[in-house]
Amino acid sequence: MPKNKTDNFLKAIRRYAKQQKSVMKGEVKQLKTERLKETEEKAKRDSQRLIKDKLLETRTRQTAILAKKTQDGQRKLFIERSAMVEEVFKMAADKLVAFAKSDAYTAKLTDSAKAIAAVFDGRDCVLYVNERDLGAAEDIKALFCGSTEVRADKTIKIGGIRGYCADMGIIADETLDSKLEAQREWFVENAALSVL
Repeated sequence: MPKNKTDNFLKAIRRYAKQQKSVMKGEVKQLKTERLKETEEKAKRDSQRLIKDKLLETRTRQTAILAKKTQDGQRKLFIERSAMVEEVFKMAADKLVAFAKSDAYTAKLTDSAKAIAAVFDGRDCVLYVNERDLGAAEDIKALFCGSTEVRADKTIKIGGIRGYCADMGIIADETLDSKLEAQREWFVENAALSVL
């Protein structure tokens, strides 16, 4: 009978081992399922984060490209606008130069000299004109009471008179050059040539 006891004992051990094996297989299967689920969730989170990062990177890159294109476009528009303004003012300057060669200009020059004489109120002064206007120097000087000197000024390209009175410390500018330049800012603001 001892053999029977041993057999029964071995059978009981095998049965218990089989049960434990079955329990362990179930636990391993459950553990695999849990680990697989955790891995899938982590992979999903990682892929969502990667997609979000890539979208942000793409959006940032596209924004930078758009900003550069906008800036380049504005720069091009600014250059074109500046060229248009220069063209308009070149044409205006050419017309004023033609005017400065007319008889009407002589009357304008006299009016400008009278305006400056009124400002200087009989004080000594120096008047500056375009070189081609030096022929009218005596007529201009006759409009002033104090000691008056008329000089050519190469910075006066179009015409008109600029006067300086040292006693008063002021400059009276009646040149067509400065009047044309004064119109530039007004023109830029009102010509609907803005660059957004």
